[in-house]
Amino acid sequence: MSQRHIQIDLDGQRLRLFDRDELIKTYPVSTALNGAGEQEGSFCTPRGQHRIRAKIGAGAAPGTVFIGRRPTGEVYTPELAANSTRTDWILTRILWLCGEEIGHNRLGNVDTMRRYIYIHGTPDSVTLGAPGSIGCIRMRNADIIELFDAVSVGAKVLIQEHAQ
Repeated sequence: MSQRHIQIDLDGQRLRLFDRDELIKTYPVSTALNGAGEQEGSFCTPRGQHRIRAKIGAGAAPGTVFIGRRPTGEVYTPELAANSTRTDWILTRILWLCGEEIGHNRLGNVDTMRRYIYIHGTPDSVTLGAPGSIGCIRMRNADIIELFDAVSVGAKVLIQEHAQ
């Protein structure tokens, strides 16, 4: 698994998983409604070279609700959502990203990790294939489980506007 890496295409709203140069799978995603950007407080998805800093939620039930990277003990349902003020649900699994480019997406006011940018699950009712998040990369719950199991901590993640 150490040769596996991820490419996120902001224009195409898709995530590609590679093993070396071989494309393994493509997933629909939803990135930031505000577009691409690295500034803290911008609610944008940061570009550039990243790596997976931590994998959170191994073995959790699909739909497990996370707040502050901790499971709340709840599993997402439309009824739970109807009775909640939350609007950006973090569900099932979290791949916490860390920037690799000092001054671009690492350290200072552009630090991806300190901005808490994740690849994570989202409610099934959320539209994928179109921007909609507040900076993170949202995936279907079944897809994030599959991706989570396929990559290791330290795996490279390239986020770009015009992926090849």
